[in-house]
Amino acid sequence: MEYRYKPQGVCSTEIIVEVENNIINGCNGNLQGIASLVKGMTIDDVIAKLKGIECGRKGTSCPDQIAIALEKIKKGEI
Repeated sequence: MEYRYKPQGVCSTEIIVEVENNIINGCNGNLQGIASLVKGMTIDDVIAKLKGIECGRKGTSCPDQIAIALEKIKKGEI
């Protein structure tokens, strides 16, 4: 299933994540490098690796926003 998330506090305007049976199938857009790295990983593994990464003084980053989006997917919020 494809999920769309509007990140907060970063340059990216949308994160698209495809999840099937709790496995990430990839995402498109500005974060294709990250998509390539997380493809085939479980949601929990990606959250553990990306959550809390900061970009400058923003208090978040694109990778952190992916982790937040995945947490919301797990909770059924998006």
